Amino acid sequence: MRNIALRLAYDGTDFVGSQWQNTGRSVQGEVEGTWSRFAQEERRFIFAGRTDAGVHAQGQVANVRTDTRHDPATIRRGINALLPHDIAVLDVWEADYDFHARHTAVRREYRYLIADRPVLLPMLRHYVLHVEQPLDQAAMEAALAVLPGRHDFAAFTSVQAAKGSTVRTCHHAGCHTLELFGQPLIGIDLAANAFLHHMVRAIIGTLLLVGRGRMRPAQFEQVLAGRNRRQAGPTAAAHGLTLMNVEYPPDVVRASGESIA
Repeated sequence: MRNIALRLAYDGTDFVGSQWQNTGRSVQGEVEGTWSRFAQEERRFIFAGRTDAGVHAQGQVANVRTDTRHDPATIRRGINALLPHDIAVLDVWEADYDFHARHTAVRREYRYLIADRPVLLPMLRHYVLHVEQPLDQAAMEAALAVLPGRHDFAAFTSVQAAKGSTVRTCHHAGCHTLELFGQPLIGIDLAANAFLHHMVRAIIGTLLLVGRGRMRPAQFEQVLAGRNRRQAGPTAAAHGLTLMNVEYPPDVVRASGESIA
């Protein structure tokens, strides 16, 4: 039996999330159904990270243990020919049998897009959070500067008590300006070894308070240290968030010898 890994991109607008659920359309459900048609076998896919309803991805990774004899290039072409229009397989490779898309990952990277303009271009409505008033980007950058390092992120997770440790290592937190279709946007990039449920969106919701002048960067730091979800801001809307990339240890390689990081 082989272990095949895939890098996926999807528009999360019409999905209940990445993971299979009892009701609603999921990315996992679509991928597994398409695999069944392509490879003529029922298999369970493992995803690197769970994304909520409305969250997008351009670097989601999944793996499946399979008996198929198709080579990676044939798998990519065949799967993409059968998948719905809002999912695409960007890459396929043969991984070591022990490779696990979630457990082997060492870093996840997310980007959140905000338009602080009076009017949002309609074609961006599913991918960008629209805030009509200008945000203080310098203050937001100062707040983000406290996040890198190993912290207890209990203040930035679901209101319900999280299961297990809420300590994570943030590798990068930054704020920058970019353009899409000529419209200036604020991009907030966060990278960590792993993320808690709603962690990115809770950070963004609190950061928006800073950008609007309702919270100072020093108070943002106090929220992080206080580990109290009720002191943080609301959970930001899902549609502005995209899973950009998942990285693996340097010694994890494709069957061809090329790094998958």
